[in-house]
Amino acid sequence: MIIDVSKKVTVITGAGRGIGRAILETFAAEGAVTIGLDARPADALPGEFKLVDVRDLAGVERAMAEVVEAYGRIDVLINNAGIDIGGQVESFPLETWDRLFDVNVKGVFHCCRTVIPVMKRQRAGRILNAASFAAIVPAAGSAAYAATKAAVAQFSRALAGELGPWNITVNAYAPGMIPTDINGFANRPVAEQERLLDTLTLRHWGEKADIAQLLCFLASDLAGYITGTLIDASGGKLATQLPVVPYEWAAREA
Repeated sequence: MIIDVSKKVTVITGAGRGIGRAILETFAAEGAVTIGLDARPADALPGEFKLVDVRDLAGVERAMAEVVEAYGRIDVLINNAGIDIGGQVESFPLETWDRLFDVNVKGVFHCCRTVIPVMKRQRAGRILNAASFAAIVPAAGSAAYAATKAAVAQFSRALAGELGPWNITVNAYAPGMIPTDINGFANRPVAEQERLLDTLTLRHWGEKADIAQLLCFLASDLAGYITGTLIDASGGKLATQLPVVPYEWAAREA
């Protein structure tokens, strides 16, 4: 049994760096036709690249129309683009709240809304939306970000219900502690890293490839009966109350 995404026309937002870049490179390596969208220029990406801000509906519509004109279809949409800005609610800037919702929620809405008619004509499609573990258990100081990602998770469930009759699946995915340039997990002081790792059932940082490989499966024909769900890809973050305890047991046994 082989997970096969070869020749699937795949659009990935936020593809210029971080997890989005890893997703695009993985799909391209697996033979997919990849089109990366990002609000900032990006170099040396496989496949096509389009400079698009997902907050701009007209820009999104134009980019998707170009994809359909070139390839005749869109098989997979991966809404990876997102931003994370922390802060306490009491002093959180209103303009920052609006920016988070514009990128993380409205951007997903724009892209989904634009590809739905295309996928309906095909009577097939995969839509994969980036949520976050923050949509499951938020952190203090991340209320705005967590609210946007919870919105994405519920939006994905509702959209899955709407598109089921056309054989279009919609799922959200929740990355956990994947070090990137934005979060800098792997560059934090050792004591802080240890405290964060203590919350993981698999006590090590995740890799960008862990998310990319999950999405390859969800985009493939093998995942045709999975829709309307939020998939936790966090290494079992807080799966139990104290994930560190079994590591203490294991250390004593060793």
